[in-house]
Formats: sequence, structure tokens, C-alpha cells
Amino acid sequence: MSRDHRSRLDQVAQRLTQAVPADLGSDGPWTAVLQQRLARQTKPPGSLGRIEALALQVGSLQRTGQPVLASPQLVVFAGDHGLAHRGVSAYPREVTWQMVENMRAGGAAVNVLARQHGLGLTVVDAGVDHDFEPDERRHGGDDPPPAARLVGAKVARGTADASLGPAMTPAQCAQALAAGADVVGRLPGRAVLLGEMGIGNTSSASLLMARLAGWPLSDCVGRGTGLDEAGLARKTAVLAQALESNASARTPVEALAAFGGFEIAMLVGALLQAAAERRLVVVDGFIVGSAALVALALCPAARAACVFAHRGREAGHARLLETLRASPLLDLELRLGEGSGAALAWPIVASSLELLDGMATFESAGVADRPAPGARP
Repeated sequence: MSRDHRSRLDQVAQRLTQAVPADLGSDGPWTAVLQQRLARQTKPPGSLGRIEALALQVGSLQRTGQPVLASPQLVVFAGDHGLAHRGVSAYPREVTWQMVENMRAGGAAVNVLARQHGLGLTVVDAGVDHDFEPDERRHGGDDPPPAARLVGAKVARGTADASLGPAMTPAQCAQALAAGADVVGRLPGRAVLLGEMGIGNTSSASLLMARLAGWPLSDCVGRGTGLDEAGLARKTAVLAQALESNASARTPVEALAAFGGFEIAMLVGALLQAAAERRLVVVDGFIVGSAALVALALCPAARAACVFAHRGREAGHARLLETLRASPLLDLELRLGEGSGAALAWPIVASSLELLDGMATFESAGVADRPAPGARP
């Protein structure tokens, strides 16, 4: 049975990766159109730096000289972790479900940012150890709609303790991958911002990074939500035990099943589905970055769909970005999660297309497009 389940996991991963166009983000006639538009705008060539590169990225992703980013969706995947029982977090496991309820009520940081920037907000119960009241029962009749829509996709009430063996069975991992893809496939819009919530999930991210990127565990483990020195030492020891207990998990999907939370597995499926649909993916912080590490190991072509939002304070995040050869848009010393960094970076991404579409050309504005004679460039 386990062999069949491993085969099923490989099949799901293969289906998701094969759906991503191999030429995602490649040059075509639209590239020349975009470059010409940028070159004729009333500014020195290349003076908007990475903003221009973002516009080119979105246009190449969508294969058009008139790219749009309508109806952006921020999706927060939530799950609990067996490792949390080992004291790897400064906060108790119950905070996962309490924060999901806070998001549904509109009180989390990500709610504020989603409202500010016009982002649709969905929270996905990937595997929280709690029974949530469905939206339709909680907000029926004349009640106002929830601040964040809840999607129930629970695989189980938290993963197993990865220090004793795999966190997920192959069947559970396959279910989570497929569910993450399904969530994105049902959402509107041309851009997906990915976030997460789960006490203990910096441990899963650290383990994935250590196994798949080859960094020493000490370079991957950080304080998470605020561990002291004793807590950090305890966390590191527990994660070392998890690496030893899952020594045979070497491929991306094996490592994902061994170390990942249900929310991280769903993030992998979500990223690959978004790339397959040529949607822009805004990757949040360390945990979402670990999901990107798995997804891009499975499907390097999906890299063309990704924008990395920020460099956070978690110890391993800078090294993870280095591994992914990713240059984040922001460095604000964040360590919150929730998709907050992705939401903060969104106005920069949106501005790239506003500038592409709204700036006058030298011809239309009657502005000289050459330096004065004898001027130095």
C-alpha cells in the first residue's frame, strides 16, 4: 500500500509540473513591444530599474504587450505541526486556529493590508487542529460577509511529529498538493499572493532548506516567533533528530512529505497551479520560500512566475533567497508571516504596470528624447 501511495504522490507532483508551460516567461514578439514602450516613455532609459523588469516579467508571463493584474488574490494556508509538541515555538499550538479566527474577523495584519490594497483574502484550513464553523452558517442571513473567506481543505488535524518519522504519509502529501492547486484554480484574477499560518512551521521550512538546499542545519534554524537562547538550542536539537529520523527522504516530494506541514504542501500545489495558469505569484517570507524551494526543484520553469516579496529576519531566509537566486523587493526586517510581506510588496508590483500603461511617450508629451550636445551620460 505504501508503494501505491508513493506512486500516487509522484503522479500528482508530475501532473502539476507538466501543466506548467516549459517556455514560461520566454521572449517573443510581446517582449519587443514592451521594451519599445518602456524605451519611449518620458524618462532616461532604464531609470526605473527593477520596476521596468517587473513589467517585462509580467508581460512575458502573460505573453502580451498589454499585461494586466486584475483581481489579485491573497491566499493564506494554515496548518498545525506535530513538532509543535516538542517546544520548537515560543507560542502554543492553539494560536494557529485562534489566528485563523482573527483573520476571519478582520483583525490580523494581513486583513489591514488586504483592505488597503484591494486584495481578495482567502484563508485555507489545510490541517488545523480545530473545527471551524463554515462561512455559510456563521455569516448567514443579514450578517455581514466574513473579512476573509474560509476554505475547508483539512487533510488531518495537524501533521505527525517529524522528529519520529515522516510528518505526512505519501497519500496525505498528495492530497495536500492537489488541494492547494484546486484552491488557486477556483480563484479569479491574474496574480496570487501566497501566505501561511502555522505554529511550528519555521521548523518545517528549516528542515526542507537543510535537506534540499544543503545548508548546515545551524544556518537554517532561527528563533521563529521569538525563542530565547534555550529555546533555540532545544529547537535545533529537535530538528537534528528529525533530519536523522528521515535520512532516506532525499527527493523534493520525499522531503516535503517528511518535513512539510499540510499548509506548505498546499503552497507548493498552489504555486505550480498559478504558474500553469500564467498568473503572477508573489512569494511571501521564509515559510512560503521553502514551498517555493520544493516547487522550483520540481519545476524550474515556474521560476518565471515568481516575484519574491521581501527578506525577513528569520535566520535562514537570506540563505534561502541566495539558494533560489532571488532578489526580494523589500527588506523591512519582518518576521510576521501571514502573507504580510507579499501584501506590502504588492503596490510595487502593481505600480510597474501602472507606469507601463500610464506614462506619456517623448512624442506624445513633446519632450526631447536626447541629451543636450556635449552632456555627459
